[in-house]
Amino acid sequence: MVARPEELTEASDAPAQSASTPLAASLDLAAPDPDGPVEVDGVDGLGQGVVAVLPAVLSEPALPNTGTMPAGVVVVEAPSAQVVSSQAVTGGPVVAGGVVAELRPVLPGVDVGPLPAGPHPGPMRLGVIDIGSNTAHLLVVDAHRGGQPQPAASVRVPLRLIELLEADGSLGAEGEYALTACVREMREQAETLGVQDLAAFATSALRDASNGDQVLDRVRAATGVGIGVLSGEEEARLTFLAVRRWFGWSAGRLLALDIGGGSLEIGAGMHEDPEVVVSLPLGASRLTRGWLADADPPRRSDLAELRRYVRAQIAPVVGTIYHLGEHTRAVATSKTFRSLARIAGAEPYSRGPYTRRVLRRDDLADVVTRLTRMSAEERAALPGVSASRAGQLVAGAVVAAEALDLFSIEEAEICPWALREGVILRRLDWLTSA
Repeated sequence: MVARPEELTEASDAPAQSASTPLAASLDLAAPDPDGPVEVDGVDGLGQGVVAVLPAVLSEPALPNTGTMPAGVVVVEAPSAQVVSSQAVTGGPVVAGGVVAELRPVLPGVDVGPLPAGPHPGPMRLGVIDIGSNTAHLLVVDAHRGGQPQPAASVRVPLRLIELLEADGSLGAEGEYALTACVREMREQAETLGVQDLAAFATSALRDASNGDQVLDRVRAATGVGIGVLSGEEEARLTFLAVRRWFGWSAGRLLALDIGGGSLEIGAGMHEDPEVVVSLPLGASRLTRGWLADADPPRRSDLAELRRYVRAQIAPVVGTIYHLGEHTRAVATSKTFRSLARIAGAEPYSRGPYTRRVLRRDDLADVVTRLTRMSAEERAALPGVSASRAGQLVAGAVVAAEALDLFSIEEAEICPWALREGVILRRLDWLTSA
């Protein structure tokens, strides 16, 4: 069972609302229909300047950005002409299900954009369940359009799904049972906390599991929570969004690195949507199981082979990213980078998220040397290192060191926001624009 931690607090008296409640805004569409309705089977043929009228009310997808529509397309509900997803105007999420029954030209000047200027909508309590390779995490925030999401509660459970994969690549019964129990209790926690909108997603472990779809179908039937599976590229894109929002436009061209349990995500660009996103199978837990599981501390020969493998994976990405232009700020996210920075002398996280923390390449080289000579038990005694992650920290440190070296990063700034915050930000954008 998931223990409710002491820091889990109630920050709002807002009543709970169903996550499936349609969030629609009225829109007066009196567009003429000179050519009559056009029957189509989907949204692929939609182009600029048309409105798709659906035959019935459609519910929002469990996760944002599961697909995109061409700019200028708005999905509305017939016959009341309510906007179901005005975010589609700028290439946002496609509303799932249904068949487009009719296309009509949009009159010039009809406002099909986001909500008009005026008072901010009231605060919303949003929740996200992140099913990672090592840990399941429920994050609850209070947020409103244009405001910074404020954490209200956080629950972490060390599931270690990547270690519960069978030899054939499937998630075994033990892992499925633990996942189901965890999701059920996290949903109950979210309801107790008055979460108005709850999204859930999974990353590398369930993405790679050969029976991942079947497992998630059964989890949904048992818990009522639909869990979307993010691709590695979507992980990188959403993490980059969180980094961009945290540092702002003044950060210039960003290079963002995120080491998870199953994969390394890389994103680079000038905007909120990165120009390059890459996901590589270089997660700390994955590499520990595949390369360093036989000895603790690891053997020098195993470390040398691991370094060669990591460099061979990252090297082809370097040229692609630098072809776009040199980054003005390098940013690192994830627990692995935070732990390495703390060992290297960064301020403890009890000082709050606004304290600047960096990880310098020279300091990281010294940290790697220290870690490779220590047992997992000794590493667990270091500042910023939990017992549950001490065993995989060496592999994560190797990935971090080789990435900073190949990208010629002298100093990476640690960002307190990462994938979960990116999902919440995208979700909030979508909900408040509808």
